[in-house]
Amino acid sequence: MYEARKIKATKYARKLRKKITDEERALWYKLKAGRFLGLKFKRQEPIGPYIVDFYCHSKKLIIELDGGHHNEEEVKGYDEERTLYLESKGLRVIRFWNYQINKNINLVLDQIIILGDLE
Repeated sequence: MYEARKIKATKYARKLRKKITDEERALWYKLKAGRFLGLKFKRQEPIGPYIVDFYCHSKKLIIELDGGHHNEEEVKGYDEERTLYLESKGLRVIRFWNYQINKNINLVLDQIIILGDLE
């Protein structure tokens, strides 16, 4: 049963990788190929029952980008549940709004260093 869910999550993650938002594309450009502090990030990575936007295994760090629909009560509840699950696995979750990427991506990168304890 678990393997079947894992296979489905992997297939869905592959699908999500093809449907990248402009904000994800911009941040991914900065994170991929060790460009950010020499760290290796993966995009749309399945972790348990969830798929996270960006994940750095060596730092146990997850970065999530949220669009406007994350302000809806139902989505807020889902995000909180998801974050609690990921944190229970010893992972650090940092969330940014899409507009923050559009407004000043370098400030977002600075915040990742600080909030991700990467200094």
